[in-house]
Amino acid sequence: MALKSTIFKAALAVADIDHGYYADHVLTLARHPSETDERMMVRLAALALNAHTLQSVCGGDGTLAFGAGLSSPDDPDVFLRDFTGRTRLWIEVGQPEDKPLAKACGKADQVHVYCFHHAAEVWWRGIENKLT
Repeated sequence: MALKSTIFKAALAVADIDHGYYADHVLTLARHPSETDERMMVRLAALALNAHTLQSVCGGDGTLAFGAGLSSPDDPDVFLRDFTGRTRLWIEVGQPEDKPLAKACGKADQVHVYCFHHAAEVWWRGIENKLT
């Protein structure tokens, strides 16, 4: 029998003075059995750091949410979609391969990667020439 995801609830209060964004977010995070606590918290931090884009990019008319996660490699870890369904921001966490990143660049207006592993510099040197 397969292990199920663990569900976490978070109440996030964002006060971003630099961008003039102030909002409360009630979030549900599903942690895949193979996902570490560290990776899950980086996903939460990535959402918090980009919460202002909901206002600045979409004028408040959009959805900033977590993707399907590790169980669905074609989905972003965090995304911002406007109400037309257009993906305005695609966020990946970790050290993704170059091909999925190139695909993400074709599907979204902006793509951000949040690396948190000590080998991030080595990872970047390995793919930087493939992405330009």
